Amino acid sequence: MQSAGQKWVPEIATHDGPIYLSISGALAHDIESGRLRPGDRLPPQRDLAETLGVDLGTVTRAYSEARRLGLIDAAGRRGSFVRDGTNPKILAEIAPFDTGMNLPPIPANSSLADRYSAAIQSILQGDAAANRLQYQPSGGAPADRQAGAGWLSEQGMEASEDTVLVVSGAQTGLHAIANSLLEEGETVCCGPSVYPGWLSICRRRKLQIAPLAADEHGIDPESFSRACTTSDIRALYTVPTNDNPTTATLPQDRRERIVAIAREHDVAIIEDAPYCSLATDRLPSFAQLAPERTWHVSSLSKIISPALRIAYLRAPTLREALLLTADAHETTIMPPPLNMAACTQWLLDGSWRELVNEIRTECLARQEIVDGILPPGSYRAARAGYHLWIPVKEGTSPFELVNALQPLGVSAVSGEAFWAQPGIGERAIRLSIGGSLGRDRLERALTMLDAMLHHRAGRASPLV
Repeated sequence: MQSAGQKWVPEIATHDGPIYLSISGALAHDIESGRLRPGDRLPPQRDLAETLGVDLGTVTRAYSEARRLGLIDAAGRRGSFVRDGTNPKILAEIAPFDTGMNLPPIPANSSLADRYSAAIQSILQGDAAANRLQYQPSGGAPADRQAGAGWLSEQGMEASEDTVLVVSGAQTGLHAIANSLLEEGETVCCGPSVYPGWLSICRRRKLQIAPLAADEHGIDPESFSRACTTSDIRALYTVPTNDNPTTATLPQDRRERIVAIAREHDVAIIEDAPYCSLATDRLPSFAQLAPERTWHVSSLSKIISPALRIAYLRAPTLREALLLTADAHETTIMPPPLNMAACTQWLLDGSWRELVNEIRTECLARQEIVDGILPPGSYRAARAGYHLWIPVKEGTSPFELVNALQPLGVSAVSGEAFWAQPGIGERAIRLSIGGSLGRDRLERALTMLDAMLHHRAGRASPLV
């Protein structure tokens, strides 16, 4: 006879956010309410995925998150069981944290806390403190937009207060772009493996996704040309420097060819550029090469700290910037006012360079650790990046690798989460070497990963 746990189906329709977090949150709720009891065996992951109509990777991530929170235990082939001695009420409160996010590392001698404290104190003691504690204009106050425009101009692109917005993180910027630029049913090109935040926007907006051929250098321009010739392509989405997840950086000749194709077929370019300021080699952005058709997003969250939630969005014209302002207001009303003020101060006094340099230095040190453990050619990475793209051979399960690494506090995600269309992406995992993960734990995790990938002689792992 099946236990109550084996018949368990989570109620996730009323939950917001990623589905895997909705499943783990529902699990916490059902333990707290008594619907599930200690020792109850949960449905096999594949069975639950079929019941919910989601992919297996989503359920695998949900169970991994539940294990991380102490809600369940895994017992090998016997399955997963509700753990004894949990405190589900407390755990349910922390369940929304997304451990699959790609986060910048925290340098050992980071000056961020001191600089942030000093900036906030200066702002609150200044003459304009009262204004900073009120609602801010959508898209940022003029001084904040001017600072952002100056920062983007330093990077070589045409930018002004009239065309630059300050938004609450890059995801808000991408939402605004999709809402103002694209209509339901229109087609957007991208690589075969894509940032899931963009895929979520496309699916919500009911946009058609046309994946392009790509290699270790990024999107193949001729694949883009063929798509534009055979289909009505409205926009191209790209992360041209240190692509998330594949780490590819488009060479300048490919960027120039893509611009020529976009102009020939009147295609907009959506440039998601979170890592450009970290890169050791600077290449011209699409906003620099084709300012008339490029919608550019740069984020301080990805190069200093995700806690800032500050990004800068450049539109091709004033008219399009006004449309973006309205869409950004509908999404989040305004960026965090004090954080926006602190970032403006850092952009104006140059502190941002020192903060980014600290992150870059830490990234370079961590990449040296990676180089010393993983064999050459077994992974791809940007030199000053903080994620790896690791192809996985047939016979090795990406989900097995993810499950083995997560107890060590490492953020690892199966490549399937990034596939633009089912079945067309690369079998791989994206491994973040950033966040609060210390160098010692990173080294341990990489050593385990190397053993699982290269030293098992084809034997299955007992880890689940």
